[in-house]
Amino acid sequence: MAPPPKKALSTFGRLYPPKPHWTPEQILLSKNAKVYMGARSEAKAKAAIDEIKSKTGKTDIHFLQIDLADLASVRKAAEEYQSKEQKLHVLFNNGGTMFSPVDQRTKQGYDGEFGVNLLGPWFFTTLLLPVLTATAKGAPKGTVRVIHNSSDAEESWSPPEGINWASLERTPEAHKLQEKLGDMKRYGQSKLGNVLFSNELARRYGKDGINSICVHPGAIKTDLQRHTGFFFKKFLECFILYDIDYGVITQLYAGTSEEAADFNGEYLAAWARRTYPSKNAQDPKLAAKLWSWCEEQTKEF
Repeated sequence: MAPPPKKALSTFGRLYPPKPHWTPEQILLSKNAKVYMGARSEAKAKAAIDEIKSKTGKTDIHFLQIDLADLASVRKAAEEYQSKEQKLHVLFNNGGTMFSPVDQRTKQGYDGEFGVNLLGPWFFTTLLLPVLTATAKGAPKGTVRVIHNSSDAEESWSPPEGINWASLERTPEAHKLQEKLGDMKRYGQSKLGNVLFSNELARRYGKDGINSICVHPGAIKTDLQRHTGFFFKKFLECFILYDIDYGVITQLYAGTSEEAADFNGEYLAAWARRTYPSKNAQDPKLAAKLWSWCEEQTKEF
């Protein structure tokens, strides 16, 4: 089946998508995929794993300890995976935080929002590039993929310049800038970073057989909203957010559908609709600058 045409979407069209044109009938494990669930909380992950095993009758799902707020933990997780597996067909960068307290920083002292949403996933992905590229050499074209989670916030909430670089430093002055930016801009620039990262990964490694696709999975009811205020959270739940089952549609379409084999460097909105990110997100110079910044921050790890 041919993929739907690519077109620009209004804010309203993104918030209230039509009925999905593609619906995953079963989750990855039901398709006999071997799945690793990376998570910070072993207890929560194992509870989810037990539930999945119970529902599917499959057992080939495994816990991988990773804390995206700690670069040392990220490296350890990547090394553990590569000590156990010689292949990796699809990597879903699905971890994140929203409106975390401004004084909540990563282990290395970075803004918690940018560190967890962008720097941690960037480091994890680049550490796994050896196994991804090796897998791609023996896999059908376009089937080895990295899927990144972004949000409409990359356009509506990010600073006008895209990323406020000074706010990303580990200094008292940067901390004051983070407070001045506020929750929305801090979150928005981290989500813009996801699209820029996806695009730069596509540019650098598409030739090696790795498809990099960024998705906005939709406004979904998850624990992501745990830091939002009570009334704002209730407003979102009543008028904006969809049930969690919808959250997998766009990600699984990008990660597993035959149509997405040609989507390297593309951006998908809910539910699995090809569209365009913001102007800043399409800036190759900004993407290259972000990649270089991430390299500089992680070189000691």
